[in-house]
Amino acid sequence: MAKEAQQQVSYTVEELVAVNPYNPDILADLENYVNEQVSSQKYSLDANLCLLRLYQCEPERMSPPIVARILIKALMAMPAQDFSLCLFLIPEQVQSEEQFKTLIVLSHYLETARFRLFWDEVAKNRSLLESVPGFQQAIEAYAVHVLSLIYQKVPRAVLAEAINKEGLALDQFLEYHVANSGWAIEKSQGRSQLIVLPPNEFNHPELKKNASDSVSYEHVTRIFPVLS
Repeated sequence: MAKEAQQQVSYTVEELVAVNPYNPDILADLENYVNEQVSSQKYSLDANLCLLRLYQCEPERMSPPIVARILIKALMAMPAQDFSLCLFLIPEQVQSEEQFKTLIVLSHYLETARFRLFWDEVAKNRSLLESVPGFQQAIEAYAVHVLSLIYQKVPRAVLAEAINKEGLALDQFLEYHVANSGWAIEKSQGRSQLIVLPPNEFNHPELKKNASDSVSYEHVTRIFPVLS
């Protein structure tokens, strides 16, 4: 019986967050879990928000590299508003550090669909962003999502700028989506290609809107002038 009493019950990080989210004793577990999310390409917004709240209570224990990884993972979750939720819990003096100012700028460029500026900024900060596997692919998926809200047929040059691919890399990207995502390719009157995207309620307004699974009208109207 004494042995049994001494045995510790093993909990997952998610269970620790659910049972006692304000316990500072789980802070190290949450930090380790951020690193696990990076290495395994998992994601848990709840666990990351819990860690940021604990940092608010114990600012002397805050780890800037961990916070940066949380924000990068939040960027990768767009169009979800995870980045804003995380940023709200980070003190202004921390946000003023260079790496966080860079991430805030990147978030703004993504929200306003200024992809050329976004990728230019990424090129200047590769050491910060390449530490998180899957970043490029996640942003490519977001860029395609944005284009699908605006275009029925997107010019090849617009797609190339949005996903930061040219030449053979772009051809392979197109081949994959033609085979797996219902895309088609047309030749325009000139020599350029038009990529035909699958219909949705935004690029084909005649389709019935499903309010439970849609992007807000305000978000679409913010990005439309940029891409039109």
